[in-house]
Amino acid sequence: MKRTFEYFPPTICYDKPAAAVVSKEECDTRRTQALQGTLALELIVPKKSAKVWTMQKGDLCRISLPEGSQVGDVNLWNLENPKKERFFSGKTRQIHSTHLKTYDRLWSCFPYLRPMATFVKDSLEDYGIDRDGGSLHDVAGTRCDDYIYKLITGEDRVGSCHSYLTAAVREYGLSEEDVHDTWNIFMCTGFTRDTQQYFCKPSPARKGDFIEFIADMNLLVALSACPQGDVSIQVGQKVPDEKCFPMKVEVFRPN
Repeated sequence: MKRTFEYFPPTICYDKPAAAVVSKEECDTRRTQALQGTLALELIVPKKSAKVWTMQKGDLCRISLPEGSQVGDVNLWNLENPKKERFFSGKTRQIHSTHLKTYDRLWSCFPYLRPMATFVKDSLEDYGIDRDGGSLHDVAGTRCDDYIYKLITGEDRVGSCHSYLTAAVREYGLSEEDVHDTWNIFMCTGFTRDTQQYFCKPSPARKGDFIEFIADMNLLVALSACPQGDVSIQVGQKVPDEKCFPMKVEVFRPN
């Protein structure tokens, strides 16, 4: 006889800590002050590569799409202590949700567990949650890597977000072991209802779309322009070069 179980309605597992709830008005003011300040940095992350940059506490970073639909993988480290304090996607997911929305925060690892940055603007915020449970900017996936690619295809390859990020952070004395689970910006993902498997959809992001976040500490930031492009093709399949585009980074500093 098939076993039956008593039904219980879901309970949100974690009560929000006070530091997870920000003043929207204060964030908007900080954003405006940064945008009215100085453009401290501007760079292009070429397609299928990664770049790294630094931010001061209070800086605002805008990541935009100058040419076409493209997803990106973001890593964060405490600039003053990058070997020990870095972004913790799992705890960020537990505190906020699988997909970050404006005014959510990005949290650091143990034993620090404090906000590293605050997500303040999203040109795609109207996408919301679609009929399949898909949404944008997840902290559920990890990053594409050449190890899983070989398991799937049997082929050796060096050309993934993991390898791009690893190469980019070497100039700051970091290594492969310091690259960690990412914030997957512009990526549309979710979990299937029947099998609870991680799924992706073509990103709805288009040329001109952007996100912005404010640094809550001095940061080292790395961004990979994913070789999956808009993620309309399953990992393990060949992705045409024309599916991939560069990404633009701007850092604004309040006066």
